[in-house]
Amino acid sequence: MENHFERLADQGALENWIARSYREPVMIFKHSNACGVSARAYAEMSKVDRPVGLVTVQTERDVSDEIETRFNLAHETPQALVLRNSEIVWSGSHGQITSNALFAAVEKANTIEQKVQTGHE
Repeated sequence: MENHFERLADQGALENWIARSYREPVMIFKHSNACGVSARAYAEMSKVDRPVGLVTVQTERDVSDEIETRFNLAHETPQALVLRNSEIVWSGSHGQITSNALFAAVEKANTIEQKVQTGHE
């Protein structure tokens, strides 16, 4: 399966990615290119059939730091987030990052959004 990683190389790219979360759930993956666990998580993220915002901590440290600050998260690598309406609806690190967990998080975000739109919370 073709992966759909989009590099979030700077603050502007991150802002655009977060803005996209108002239209659909979005994923962000913080990755270390020097870690075996992160390589396994990268393989899981590659199975996802939707765009994934990729932050490689060695080269996009300022973006990684902004994610931590903005969402009040402790730094973890690897770390995956699913955002909807600029809020985290799921986050996981290390062994929690599986394609099944991500699919379920996106499905849950879509279900919540549908309930909000129809007024059936």
